Amino acid sequence: MEPNRIALVVDSCTDVPPEDVERYGMYVVPLQVNYEHETYLDKVTITPQQVYDRFAEEVPTTSTPTPAVAREVLERVAADGYGQAVVVTISSGLSATYDLMRSVASGMAGLECAIVDTKNIGMGAGLVALAVARMLASGATLDDVRRESQRIVEDTKVFFCVDTLEYLHKGGRIGNVTYAVGSLLDMRPVITCNEQGVYTTVTKAKGRRQSLKKAMAVAEKFAAGFARCTMAVVNGDAVEEAAAVRAELGARVSNVDTWYEGQISPVLVVHTGPGLIGIGVQGER
Repeated sequence: MEPNRIALVVDSCTDVPPEDVERYGMYVVPLQVNYEHETYLDKVTITPQQVYDRFAEEVPTTSTPTPAVAREVLERVAADGYGQAVVVTISSGLSATYDLMRSVASGMAGLECAIVDTKNIGMGAGLVALAVARMLASGATLDDVRRESQRIVEDTKVFFCVDTLEYLHKGGRIGNVTYAVGSLLDMRPVITCNEQGVYTTVTKAKGRRQSLKKAMAVAEKFAAGFARCTMAVVNGDAVEEAAAVRAELGARVSNVDTWYEGQISPVLVVHTGPGLIGIGVQGER
């Protein structure tokens, strides 16, 4: 047992790139993708492409990790010799995962946990996890993380565009009127998470091209408020568009130290459908 070592645990919807999960030795607690006759573990037994391929026959639901799976991961952390852990989760305003992990962690004798509610989703939450990972790698204590995590959360945003409102509507994230009017007029929202960690519309645009331009504009404006920043461009089955967005932002935003790219998790695919482009920004003061 090495009680001064600190583990980093994330849930699968934080969308930390796989190479960084490995680099920092993160433990991942998978959420669930539920079809009528079977349930899969996010990123473990199902991939984003498999979700896309089955949309025509069935749109699945999603759910938090089971308490048993969450406990198994934390027990593995303890068995690997850690006495302390930071647990980073997607927004408590969008998922009960935060409450679940807090509950399971409180019952772990011998493992002191700090739970970080990112108030964010996808790569927005992932950027928070990566900032914590860098802190821990630099020797930060659990108290350091507790003290700094709120600032990190406040300085991190993700802005995303979807190609259709259908899946947000089916998942109950937008109402009937918003869905009907938006679909009829081809109005595309640029969505982020507010201070409570709940989806909110930043701006709207008519058509795909204009919505991507507005998403880049709001991301650029947020990034301009910091001396330096980290940015990410992620996608859901929209690799070429994501590459174009990344290239344009790279030419427009000059204060970026690090870029991340990648696909969103299967669970997020369920809620957004194909065609998502997400831009994550994390400022450094």
